[in-house]
Amino acid sequence: MQSTSVRIDVATHEELKRLAAELGESVGGTVALAVRRLRQDRIGEELARPVESHESSWLDADLR
Repeated sequence: MQSTSVRIDVATHEELKRLAAELGESVGGTVALAVRRLRQDRIGEELARPVESHESSWLDADLR
């Protein structure tokens, strides 16, 4: 697996290490989980937005 470095402040790094230990994960695995959760949250927010008129007509279309 290729890797790269990301600069974060010391306090964030310490919190990341604590979370990783609590989860039984590596620091990198914990970052991956956090990124996945953030992506899922954003998808949820998008799905919770009201349907726009052009979307509504498409969703109501008769597909037969």
